[in-house]
Amino acid sequence: MTHIPPPTEELRLLDWELRQLDTRRAQLLARRAWLVATLHPVRPQPAAPPRAEAAAPRVQNVLLLLGGILLTLAATAFTLVSWRHLGVSGRALVLGAVTAAVLAAPAVLLKRGLRSTAESVAGLGLALTVLDAYALHDVAFAGADGLRFAAASAAVLAGVWAAYGFLPRLREMRLPLPAALAAAQLPLLLWAVAVDAGGYTITAALLATAGFDTVVALRATARSVRLVAVGGAYGLGGWGVLTAGWLSLTATGPSAAARAAALLLLAAALALGAAWQTPGEKHASGLAVATGLLVVAALGGALRPVLPDMWTVPVHLACGIALLAAAGVSRLPEAVRRGIARASAAVQALAVLWALPVVAVALLGPASLAGHVWSGSPGSARDAVTVELSWPPDAATASVVLAAVAGVLALTVRESTWRPRALDASLILAWAGVLVLPATLELPYTATLLIQGIVTATLLLLRRTTATVLALLTSLSLAFLALASEPATLATLASLTVLFAVGVRRPLPAAASLTYATALAVAVGAALDLRPEHTALCVLVVTAAAALLAVYVEEKTTTAVEVTGTVTGLVAVGLAMGEPPMLALVLALGGVIAAGTAIRPDRRAAGYVAAALFVLATWVRLESWDVATPEAYTLPVTVPALIVGALRRQRAPQTSSWTAYAPGLAATLVPSLVAVWAGQHGPRPLLLGAAALLIILLGARHHLQAPLLLGGSVLVLDTLHELAPYLVEMTTALPRWVPPALAGLLLLALGATYERRIRDVRRVREVLGRMN
Repeated sequence: MTHIPPPTEELRLLDWELRQLDTRRAQLLARRAWLVATLHPVRPQPAAPPRAEAAAPRVQNVLLLLGGILLTLAATAFTLVSWRHLGVSGRALVLGAVTAAVLAAPAVLLKRGLRSTAESVAGLGLALTVLDAYALHDVAFAGADGLRFAAASAAVLAGVWAAYGFLPRLREMRLPLPAALAAAQLPLLLWAVAVDAGGYTITAALLATAGFDTVVALRATARSVRLVAVGGAYGLGGWGVLTAGWLSLTATGPSAAARAAALLLLAAALALGAAWQTPGEKHASGLAVATGLLVVAALGGALRPVLPDMWTVPVHLACGIALLAAAGVSRLPEAVRRGIARASAAVQALAVLWALPVVAVALLGPASLAGHVWSGSPGSARDAVTVELSWPPDAATASVVLAAVAGVLALTVRESTWRPRALDASLILAWAGVLVLPATLELPYTATLLIQGIVTATLLLLRRTTATVLALLTSLSLAFLALASEPATLATLASLTVLFAVGVRRPLPAAASLTYATALAVAVGAALDLRPEHTALCVLVVTAAAALLAVYVEEKTTTAVEVTGTVTGLVAVGLAMGEPPMLALVLALGGVIAAGTAIRPDRRAAGYVAAALFVLATWVRLESWDVATPEAYTLPVTVPALIVGALRRQRAPQTSSWTAYAPGLAATLVPSLVAVWAGQHGPRPLLLGAAALLIILLGARHHLQAPLLLGGSVLVLDTLHELAPYLVEMTTALPRWVPPALAGLLLLALGATYERRIRDVRRVREVLGRMN
């Protein structure tokens, strides 16, 4: 009969046959590939030609440039070295012939289509004209002033090069006209320096040249000419503006200031004309910004010498605000009007930055009184804010500046997107102006307290986020300011508590009210000469009030109130730290407050805080009684915890023993075990071992994991502590070869275990392979 294997065996045989076929197929494919390579060898591909690293036009330009430079150097050497060996007629003949030939050559080259060569030769010709001017000075004008001759030569060369570039056959070249424009930058400046003109004349020359460049930049069509013109306009114009600004800043009289202002207005006119004619909106707007700033600098600088120093910034601010009228002129292009408006905004921003140090002193200065509590009322508001800070000079008009900018923001910004932000900024600036006003006017101390209190109340009535934050900042400054006098401190803190309590349904006022109530409690304790631990009881009243308030406010305010109440409770604990019995009372009262909070369904977690506070109160009380046994601290925690755990398992049998019993057991077992290992002998190790054994038996009886493991761990560690001396003696009695032998046995056992694990892994892999 034919043998039919079982399915498993047959499947294994089929898999083996398929693997054999795959192996044979791989061998045949490898042999075929070798045969194909032998019969059809791969022919080497021809190498690609090397890539050209420089294009032909670039090589041409480099060669022409080098040739022009070499010829120019040769002509220079001839003029400087060999010139004096020729006579006057020879000099004129050589100079005229070479220059005329070189300048005429570009026309012939352009006719033959050699434009790049023509440009190089033209550059050589222009260089020769400069050498001609030098030679002319050396021969005919040797006694002339060098700077004046240079100015005249620059003007003549600029005209000659411009005429040469406009010749009918040479208009195609790109070099003569930019070179002529570059030479035109020098005549006025060199002439002004040559005649020993003052700074005003030199600045006027710079600005006039920049104006000429501006006209050329706006009218020229060639790109190379426009680039040179723009560079000259910005370079010389910027140089002239900086010089005019310095002259305006250092002017000591009205006449000098007026001349500097005229120069700045000239620069502003040039910038405005360029902005009006510039097609690009971005460049036009930037030039308009420069125009507005120059006008403000000119007008403000002209008035500066005739006004006191404290009015310098307000005058410039007034000029900046006046720019808004020009920004509203409809005849101006939109980009220009936008730029002028931005210039006005920049001036106003700079004015506000100037006033910020005054605001900082008025706001932060009262904090210095924290080191001089109840030392006596200062003579004025400025004395109160400058206890450790100095009042900035010429700051009498800071309030005017802040109020002016606030009014501009409130009246001019009408766009719906920016209107709310402008109103907030206006409110902040107005608040800052009022804040610095008492110190600026040196008002009496009591009047300053009243003003800041009124400001705080007014801001709170606005019920806006920005106003509320400003009210809080004002109240902090007011609270520090009131520390100088005991009656002022008590009255101010009570008033602030009531003021912020009006808005107690919002998070920030609620937290502020509780904070000031806490400060009031501390101040009352200090005024009544109470000890800090007794003052802590007054502070706890605020904590209890916060817990009650949290029930009646909205959820977003509840968190702020509870956090503030918690911080207040920590303050009370800190005040009572010096007296343990009173600290225990404070902790217990805090536990009562936390337990009351835990009655609310959404605040059950506060019960854990209450339990912790009660435990801490008990421990502090025992410490005050000089109780040194840790079980006296831990057993009052363990027993209630175990009872609570047992009740919880009765109500919810699925509760883990680790959740129900582990905290209570660990509260006593761990401190007792630490005390045992700390060296305490006597009956404690025996009692601890007996308790651990009892816990183990109970855990085994009721099949509870936590008591079983905790009790077993404590029993083992307790036993090791008791047997430690005997183990040490036994270790010293062993021969020296025993530890190495034990280590070797351990390593052999580990190796055998490792080998067995590898064998098991291999078996699993084989089984999985057969399952495939």
